Amino acid sequence: MRVLLPPSETKRTGGSGQALDPLSLSLPSLAAQREQTVDALVALSADPAQAQRTLKLSARQLGEIEHNRMLRSAPTMPAVDRYTGVLFDALDAATLETPARRWLGRHAWIHSAPFGPVGALDAIPAYRLAAGTSLPGLAPLRRHWSDAVTAAFAAEAPGFILDLRSEAYVELGPIPASVPSVYVRVVADEGGSTRALNHFNKKAKGLLVRALAEDRPTIRSQRALERWAATRGIVIRSGADAGVIELVAEA
Repeated sequence: MRVLLPPSETKRTGGSGQALDPLSLSLPSLAAQREQTVDALVALSADPAQAQRTLKLSARQLGEIEHNRMLRSAPTMPAVDRYTGVLFDALDAATLETPARRWLGRHAWIHSAPFGPVGALDAIPAYRLAAGTSLPGLAPLRRHWSDAVTAAFAAEAPGFILDLRSEAYVELGPIPASVPSVYVRVVADEGGSTRALNHFNKKAKGLLVRALAEDRPTIRSQRALERWAATRGIVIRSGADAGVIELVAEA
């Protein structure tokens, strides 16, 4: 099984790892797209005014341009530790025991905009780039990444993918029909009706991945996922749409 996570806009700065090595990242077939995106971000950062407009930065966020300028030389840290925010705070990977972190490294990908999907323990620098950004000199990110990521999933995804990404990142790399997968929507049951959640969506996803890392179950299908979830008191059920499951959380 692989778990596909979205990234977060907020990130920790710094790190103690060596500089970015695109060839060392998971899904190495994406190396060319990674190099092109990093080149475009570094080039954009040479013009701070254009970078501010392109990245839609406020005056307080101008330091993000320097992060992009230093992409090839800045220190790195594991991706799962780089990201902050509701999902990653709930996952709280830093407090997991070593076997659980190793499980994340083998089974979890985080789908970033500049690097594509990376392993949870892959070393990445701080950066600023959102899925919907159009970089000068580069095709729109959806077109730049989509076919290459889908092909990488087809060639390198083992068996079953649990897709926790937001829709914007799904567009950067749809899972091919040849790979068994389910897409997760987080919902709440209220008075006999079901509604989608926003803030609690991210928290529920983070807690789900933490539980998976702690238990390290063998899951090769939706049914196996549901059986494991029941042992944890987690409610997972088929959604109204094919290929979609609902993760029921408390609002």
